[in-house]
Amino acid sequence: MSDVLYRALFDDAALFPPGNAPMGEALPAHRGHRTSARARYVGPFLVSDARVGELRAVLSREDGGHPPLEVVVTVPGGADGIAAAVGNVLADPVLRLKGLEVAATPGGTADVTAALDAHLPDDVEGYVEVSRQGGAEGIRADLAALAGAGRNAKFRTGGLTADAHPTETELAGALYAAVELGTPFKCTAGLHHAVRHTTAQGFEQHGFLNVLLATDTLLKGGTAEDAAATLADRDGRALAARAGGLTDAEAEAVRAGFRSFGTCSVTEPLEDLIVLGALTF
Repeated sequence: MSDVLYRALFDDAALFPPGNAPMGEALPAHRGHRTSARARYVGPFLVSDARVGELRAVLSREDGGHPPLEVVVTVPGGADGIAAAVGNVLADPVLRLKGLEVAATPGGTADVTAALDAHLPDDVEGYVEVSRQGGAEGIRADLAALAGAGRNAKFRTGGLTADAHPTETELAGALYAAVELGTPFKCTAGLHHAVRHTTAQGFEQHGFLNVLLATDTLLKGGTAEDAAATLADRDGRALAARAGGLTDAEAEAVRAGFRSFGTCSVTEPLEDLIVLGALTF
């Protein structure tokens, strides 16, 4: 069974809501993931720019013997926070900056991409969180600007309130525009399980397997409506079977578009895939 579709899919966001793990627990747990049978599926350690100092302090108390910690830093403050965030990571040899995720206001991608061009090393991925507030037209315009600047997008797919979760139609429209424009993307928040479901709080949450397959649908010429139907599908076994039918080349094409997503638990989404028969290890 090929696992190409899931390799390095799960960025470790244990520090973020709703998990909110303490740094002293999240860091050793991440190291455990990266040395276990799960390692090939686990992406970098996510940390906000406000907590890089805390992370460095914890690392400074270690005895050594670990390889540099690969991190992706989130910058919710926008363009003005980029220079400091990059500098704080590059100043510490025990950290290796793999990516920067920066929030942008509607239509504000130009300022963010300019700051990324000025401060981000060429070998580091830059992601710009596209605001939902601009609506479908604003999202498409921002994605086009990112494509022109050679930067990637970040979509917020959930949160701590019901309205933080985009509908199938809204998310499908964003995915359609990203695929059409050739803008790679990642997702954050809300993708706690493989398959779309309703939470105990009544939130309608997207499944990461749905998003992977919606991306595949679009890459094969499907419409935004087709993608929305895939996002709405709650038949986990059927989704897993469809994913298992992708060739390695098709899976690689999906992942060239949908790069990864942040999850506060690495083990839970992997357990979902095992239960569905989509993955064994």
